[in-house]
Parts: sequence; structure tokens; C-alpha cells
Amino acid sequence: MKKLQIGIFIVLSLTSFLLAPALAAQEPDAAQAAFEQGVAALNQGKAALAVEKFSEALKLDPELVEAYINRGIAQLRLEQPVEAVADFDKALELAPNSAEALYNRALAYSKGGVYDQALADYTQALKYAPQDWQIVYNRGNAYLDLGKAKEALADYQRALKLQPETPEVLNNRGLAYLSLGQAEKALNDADEALKLQPNFARAHFVRAQALEKLGQKYEAMAAYRQFLKAGNPAKDQDLLQKALAHLEKLEGK
Repeated sequence: MKKLQIGIFIVLSLTSFLLAPALAAQEPDAAQAAFEQGVAALNQGKAALAVEKFSEALKLDPELVEAYINRGIAQLRLEQPVEAVADFDKALELAPNSAEALYNRALAYSKGGVYDQALADYTQALKYAPQDWQIVYNRGNAYLDLGKAKEALADYQRALKLQPETPEVLNNRGLAYLSLGQAEKALNDADEALKLQPNFARAHFVRAQALEKLGQKYEAMAAYRQFLKAGNPAKDQDLLQKALAHLEKLEGK
């Protein structure tokens, strides 16, 4: 299982389950062959081609659950959450207890800003995969997007017990601590995330926010500058604008 990402602060993971059913002893039939071509395309970053191949597989075998799930994942990568939800809905009609379908539908709901529905799906998925840290982590992200920092913190704590020393979880736990007014703990989490992943740009932003709240003006300014240098303009645009505004305020501009 993988993860994906995100509210304005969230490192989503976004990442999803890619499913490949076991091959039968005989040669794969046409539906399975098309499905495998779709998985290969998705792994190569060719989401549009993957949608085409999964659709071909589903024309041949309309009950191929894995094809619905993987086509939904491809739709997500194409920024089409509504279409993705429709595929996950169909997968769940065929396999109601599929943690993979529930998890990925939750990611789609989160991407579309439908956080209440996402929470319901993450919680249901955990009934079938209670030890999966990424489901717990992403539920925490949904809580944080809803402004429920205490609930988010509890999920980040649980995720770290399942998968210790995970930079993105530490970073987002830092965001939860910031929301709860615990800047010192937020700073510790940002520092730990940067030790584990020195090029983790968003941890510099969390670090800057914590330092600013702690009244460490010059250290905060340095951290904001580091984030402005390391942030991704395509993915971090909102945060980069925030960082610049905070830096200019601290500089007295």
C-alpha cells in the first residue's frame, strides 16, 4: 500500500494500492492481459494509457474488481476524483470488504475536499486492515483538514507506532502540535523529520512556524528562507506564498 496527499499543509500522500491478481495456471486471457498492460502503464506513470487498458479489461470482464480499483487510481493521478470515486464504488459493489477500494475511495474523497466521507471510508478500511499505517496516517490528514487536531494527533501517534521514524508522519504530527499550541513539540518533530530526510522541504516550513511561535525570530527567518529555497513551486505554491508573507513580516517589510 502507498499514500497520497493533501490539504494545504498535508504531505499526502497520496499514494494508492496497486493490485495485481494472481495469474491462473493457464495463459492469461484477454481481460487479464489488458489488465496487466494497465498496471505496467500505471507503474510507468502513463495514467491515461492505464485508464484505456483497464477499460479494455473491464469490457471483457465486467467483474474484474482489481481493474476498477486500478482504473480509479489512474483517474486520481489524472486529477479526476469524481470518476475515481465511481470506479471505487463499483469495486465495492463487487467486493464490499475490500480495504483497498475503501482506502483509495477515501483518498479520492479527500482530494475532492469531502473529508467526512473520507473519514468514514478510512475508518471502515481499518476494520479490514487495522495494522496499515498509511490508512491511519491519511485518516489523520483528513482530521487535520477538518480542523480536528486532537483526533489527527492520535492517528499520527498510532501511525508512528506502526511505522516508526516516518518523515511525513512526523512532519504532520508537528502540524497537529502547532494547531494545539505545542510549538516546542512541533519543532522537535520537524527537526527529527529533517534528520531522517534532509531534503524534506515542508519540514522547513513547519520548523519555521514553530520557531516563530516560540519567539525565535532570526531562526524562524532562516527556516523560512530555507523553505523558499527548497520548496517545489508546483506543489508548494500556497505554502511558499505563506512563507514569503511571514518572512516579510518578520523582516519588518
